Amino acid sequence: MHTAVLKKQFESMLGGHLDWQSRPVPEQVQSGISGIELPRGCLTEIIGPASSGRTSLLVSILAAATAREEVCALVDAEDSFDPASAAAAGVRLPRLLWVRCSHNAEHALKAADLLIQGGGFGLVAMDLGDTPSKSAHRISLTSWFRLRRGVEHTPTVLVTMARQSNAKTCASLVLECARERVTWSGARGTSQLLRGMRVRATSTERSKTCSPVFTAVAI
Repeated sequence: MHTAVLKKQFESMLGGHLDWQSRPVPEQVQSGISGIELPRGCLTEIIGPASSGRTSLLVSILAAATAREEVCALVDAEDSFDPASAAAAGVRLPRLLWVRCSHNAEHALKAADLLIQGGGFGLVAMDLGDTPSKSAHRISLTSWFRLRRGVEHTPTVLVTMARQSNAKTCASLVLECARERVTWSGARGTSQLLRGMRVRATSTERSKTCSPVFTAVAI
């Protein structure tokens, strides 16, 4: 009863209805892929097996962020990032800080935490895509919660990439990639070259789900 009276007093003073549970809707930024937007101040997971298009999606996100003149950081757990391929895909390398972690997922987590706490980055991405699942699962949910809390109320987009979801409920958005079709040149039974790959990225944001499709073309 006392709480209800106090709430009415606040509403009278502020001239509007108070919703104690509401949170401001985060700003959405383009990922570089039509139909996929990323929330600022939130944790987004990109998941999927090898050759599912997850790396192409991450590179597209980096390219879009650096094109907005934002300073970005990539925490590379397995030292798998290819700067030349990224530059060819539109990533502006002078605006990207590449942190190599020499096959140590724990170091990658600590580096991402420090970058978020330090501030000043429009995008912080942590690549655990080639990290063995057993090593990735050793990262506790408490650590993921710390990352989520650290990025809240900041303009930073936090993106992690892995084979499977590790952050669980700490992620505000999950992008699940899956390969749909591969196109080869040449006739069957002869030498063939990869020409392109069609992959599907399914976006899940709380109760909202959509399924945009993008195409990764071999160069």
